[in-house]
Formats: sequence, C-alpha cells, structure tokens
Amino acid sequence: MQEVFLNNNASTKVDPEVLDAMLPYFCEHYGNPSNLHSFGREAKEAIEQAREQVADFLNAKPEEIYFTSGGTESNNLAIKGILRANIDHGNHIITSKIEHDSVLRTIEFLEKMRYIETDSIAVDEFGTVVADQLEQYLTNNTILVSIMHSNNEVGTIQPIKKLTAIAHNKEVYFHTDAVASAGKIPIDVADLDVDLLTLSAHKFHGPKGVGCLYIKESVKIEKIIYGGEQERGMRAGTENLAGIVGLGKAAHIAKNHLNRGGPQKIENLRNHFEAEITSRINDIKINGHPTQRYCSILNVSFAAVNHQQLIESLDQAGIKVSSGSVCETDQYKTSYVLQAMNVEEKYLNNQVRFGLSKYTTQDEINYTIDVLVNLVKHLRSNKKS
Repeated sequence: MQEVFLNNNASTKVDPEVLDAMLPYFCEHYGNPSNLHSFGREAKEAIEQAREQVADFLNAKPEEIYFTSGGTESNNLAIKGILRANIDHGNHIITSKIEHDSVLRTIEFLEKMRYIETDSIAVDEFGTVVADQLEQYLTNNTILVSIMHSNNEVGTIQPIKKLTAIAHNKEVYFHTDAVASAGKIPIDVADLDVDLLTLSAHKFHGPKGVGCLYIKESVKIEKIIYGGEQERGMRAGTENLAGIVGLGKAAHIAKNHLNRGGPQKIENLRNHFEAEITSRINDIKINGHPTQRYCSILNVSFAAVNHQQLIESLDQAGIKVSSGSVCETDQYKTSYVLQAMNVEEKYLNNQVRFGLSKYTTQDEINYTIDVLVNLVKHLRSNKKS
C-alpha cells in the first residue's frame, strides 16, 4: 500500500531547505530580536532578511510586511485594525459568501456586537464573486472590502484587480486573503493594487504558526494585540524567530518555483487526474471554475456516495484527503461554499478535495485514480444493496 498525501490545501510538507534555514535559530542563534547585544542583533538581522524575502515575493516594500502567527491573525488584524483606525469615517464592511472562516466569523462577531454593518456579495456557479454587486453595495459609510484572492475549497481565482478598482473609485480600502494562492499563482501587490494582503507559511512549504500581513504604506490601521513594540509597534509579542526565517526562505523558494514553471507541472498532473476520473467514474461533478482555478486543487462531488465513508476508505488505502476546509469543526457538514454556488442537491454533501504539491508524483496520482475508481464503485454497489 502506498502512502499518498493529497491534502496539500490544508497544509504542506516543509521544504528541506526551509528546515535547514530554520534549525540554527533554535539552539545557536536564539537571541531575542529586541535585545541590543550580539545575539539579539543576529536575530533582528535574520528577521529583516526574511522581511526582504517576503517583500520580494509580493513585489512590496520590506517596511510593508508585518509578521503574525498566520492567516487567521492576519485576517483579524486587517479587518479589526481598519475598523478601529477608520471608525470616524464609517463602519460598513463588504465581503463575499465564500470567505475563509477567519474572515466570516470575525465579521459575524463584529456585527453581533453592533460595531459594524455588513453586506455579503454572491458568487456564480463557478464560485466567482459577482463583481458588479460590489458597486451596488458600496456606500459613503463603507470603509473596507475583504475578498479572498482564491477560494480554499474549490480553487476559483477571483477578479481582484477589477474589484480593487471598484473599491478605490469610492476611496474604500481593499483586503485580500491570499493564503490559498501563495506559491501557486504569482502575487504582485502593486499590480493587484490591494491595500492589505494575508499570507500563511504552511500553505507553501513553510512552517506552521507563522504568516504575515502586507499593509500598504498609505493605509491607516490600528494594532489589535497590545504589549511590547515589536513589528514596529503593530504586533506585540516576542517574534517567532525560527518561524519567520522559515517563512522568508519558503517565500524565496516559492518565487523561484513560480519563475521556473513549477505550477504548470502540478496543473498538468491535476488535469490528468481530473480527465481520468471523469472518464472512468460516472455522475461526478468538478467544483470550481474550469480554467480560473489554481493549479493544485481538485474538488469533486460523487453522487450517491457518502463522502465520509469515501474519505475514510481512501485513508485506509493510504491516501490522505479532506472534504473541505479543515478549519471547520465538522468537516463533513454541508459546505457553505458549495451552497453559495447553488450546487445541485445530489452533489452538495459529498465533496472530496484533493490537493497536490510539487512533491506529488505521477505514480501517486495513478495509484489514487485506480483506488478511487474501485472505491466509488464499491460504495455505490453497497448503497444499492
């Protein structure tokens, strides 16, 4: 039995080069970056090098990069920080129906506390945000639009440049959660013209527990964590030194991977996988946009199959997958993303998300195809009997 990890949209293997870069900062160069002695200066220099690497990855300025504990904190900082700094100008925030939980639940909390008013933009059948709705929802009270760069469940890439242009025409800040996109799609903050952008290292072969928020120099934002003056006063707390070094190295490697056509190789493998299962398994649905979808994701609904049984059966065969966002308490509940896309009932509650990476091989995909074909046939025949 092969062991095949196809859950790379949830988390990725740390690149060995990233690990090598991190190791010295646990037991050799372990100083606190806030200290003035040589150990502290060494640590500070390592953080600033990582900041330059991340800035280069995003085509940003180093001083626009703020390190955090990951995507969830960065999204909270973007939304709450903009609200706190701009409350005198308004309290209306616009998002979409398919955002990550860390955006949706933050918005839900702020609305429940009556701190904000909010509107949520619909998506079409492919999971693409309906850009024309944004203009309809913008008011003189709107201070922020937060729409993800690509969706973490179905992979659909959003028309961010068009959306930012609409928001900026009304002088409204624009934030995008690019956690799912990083390392798979080129991300250029100047070209996108976003004001804030979220990254998380563990989605592109970096360590867990570290990420960053890009904040354009001109953006007015307040901190949400109080204590020390780390991260130029924006984010209190002793820096995750080894993690930040790992994020910087992962960003550097990811940029090279993009420049060398790495995503195309992954997409070719994904497309082979998709073509094989659609030709060999009947009554399935590929969820997400057919072309505007990032390279490593394949979200499939199998009619007349219990997706919990299928995922567990795949696991027993050594194949690791999920049904959707692992940030959900119950991964087997109905996907709000598929609901927003108005997916047909028979496909709504049986999605499986396959996530490839640069480490995925042709042999692994071929093995998965054969196992999947047999399992679907077996589960459907058992259901009939």
